[in-house]
Amino acid sequence: GYKQASVVILHKSLADDFEKFCQANDAALPLLYRSKPGDWKCPSLSSDSDTRTDCLQYRIYEHGACTGSLNSLKEYSEQLKDMVTFYLDCSFSFQKAVQSVGIPMRYVEQKCNVSMYKTTVPCYSVSTFSCNLVVTMRPVPESKLEAAVQAASGLKEAHGAPIHMGDPGLLGIQDLSKPDYGDSVHLHPGDIPVFWACGATGVEAVINCRAPLAFTHSPGHMFITDIKNNNVTVRSSREIPQVHCISQHPLHYSMVSAEAAQKIKTLETLIGTDPGDRGIIHLQRPDELLKASLSLSHARSVLITTGFPTHFTYDPPEENDGPPGALAVAAMLQALEKEVAIVTDQRAMNLNKKIIEEAVQLGVLKRPVPLLSYQKETADSALMFLCENGNPGKPRHVFDHLIAIERAGMAADGNYYNARKVNIKHLVDPIDELFLAAQTIPGVRTTGVGDGGNELGMGKVKDAVKKHIKNGDVIACDVEADFTIVAGVSNWGGYAIACALYILSTCEIHDRYLRKAVGFPQLSKRTAWLSALPSVTKEEKLLKTLVQHGVRSGKTASLEMEVDGLPFYTTHSLLIEKLL
Repeated sequence: GYKQASVVILHKSLADDFEKFCQANDAALPLLYRSKPGDWKCPSLSSDSDTRTDCLQYRIYEHGACTGSLNSLKEYSEQLKDMVTFYLDCSFSFQKAVQSVGIPMRYVEQKCNVSMYKTTVPCYSVSTFSCNLVVTMRPVPESKLEAAVQAASGLKEAHGAPIHMGDPGLLGIQDLSKPDYGDSVHLHPGDIPVFWACGATGVEAVINCRAPLAFTHSPGHMFITDIKNNNVTVRSSREIPQVHCISQHPLHYSMVSAEAAQKIKTLETLIGTDPGDRGIIHLQRPDELLKASLSLSHARSVLITTGFPTHFTYDPPEENDGPPGALAVAAMLQALEKEVAIVTDQRAMNLNKKIIEEAVQLGVLKRPVPLLSYQKETADSALMFLCENGNPGKPRHVFDHLIAIERAGMAADGNYYNARKVNIKHLVDPIDELFLAAQTIPGVRTTGVGDGGNELGMGKVKDAVKKHIKNGDVIACDVEADFTIVAGVSNWGGYAIACALYILSTCEIHDRYLRKAVGFPQLSKRTAWLSALPSVTKEEKLLKTLVQHGVRSGKTASLEMEVDGLPFYTTHSLLIEKLL
């Protein structure tokens, strides 16, 4: 029932840098106390302590190599006069809090030590202290994931919330049965591996700094303090974490505050209104915007597609719903320093290039977005486009999330239809194949945004489209996306994604989880994120540009300031203001 601490003892010349290293990686190395040189006591942690003997076993490190273990440091008393002791809170300290909400401790049941692993996640380096993060793994039943996270999150001095839930490979851990420290702990059916930052990170830092002499406790032989473990009750919705599954292959859960999640649900409600009275309420699925945005937040790079050539008798045949939403998402992804590209029809490349160039001039985009096209040349064209050498086991990092916004989607008969059942296949390149191929590639997620059911990605709700949407039995898109966002106008879905990404980036709980609790919050970048949000002024200028290029309103083919037959100034501008 008492707090336990890891111990690291270093020469005083290294002490300031190591303290900064702890502060920069405080989830792994939550500093409880730093002694003065030669001081073997820690009065704030224990009334009668002696650093030299209070751990049952110590390890000695010389020039980065472990040269042995010993039960007492008294023989090094002379050297210790010039050394500083750091006491770091240990993950065992939150065990009581997690157990109190009914989470089984598998390593206790199996009468062994907790499993610890070296990851490929680099810590924030300070001077000579540089290493990868070390984590503990505790199996948690899936039904109790959120309870475990909420119990641990308030105990920031004891590592706080986990830094990863799901596939260990995403941390670079290849085999859970082979821990780097501690013992192998077996998962029960239904258990999810949950990883917390671990104080053994300090040992790796000591090894890498190659100090002439250093000491640590031996694994499992912690310093026991006089301080009782106390459960912390988290009250504010800003501090209450929620857990959401964002991928099954590989298994991956994300984390967000209840406050941020509610804001994003409000966005979803706002864009779900049906001004065209199409019956889209029957297509909507709850929390798709939240899950899609969480997945995008974890993505390194994103491929966006848009373009619905519904006006087949005009040149260009494109409608103006889609490109503004796509560029709004691209602008926010740019601000978040993710790679982003747009793939569109070969025949529309010049038009889209001009629109992108003018979007930069108007301040909608900070810089041009690379423009790509896709043609099916062989049976493996889609895999070759998305993967290294067409190998699904090695997805190209350029595309780990695909988004379609108001993109013509392939129906069950292989054709592409506008809302009036007209086949426009001759105007549409087979970009759907990229979404179908993505289903076979672990780690590549897809999102579809639509407003009528005939858009790419709406295959997830095709039965509802056939039942409730006019001409749905013919026009329904057959190609699914992992996440399906249904909006009154597809552009609104793009605006909402951009706003949701901003909300997630400014959510402390999500930010910490995203960076694996390494380094510091990126508060200085908030201004850039804010300036990337859509605005009435930006969208007005962009719509005027589309009109000048002959891109027409979807429902009426009008070249007025409207989208889907709805006037910009009394409908779309008001919706944008509500989203913001």
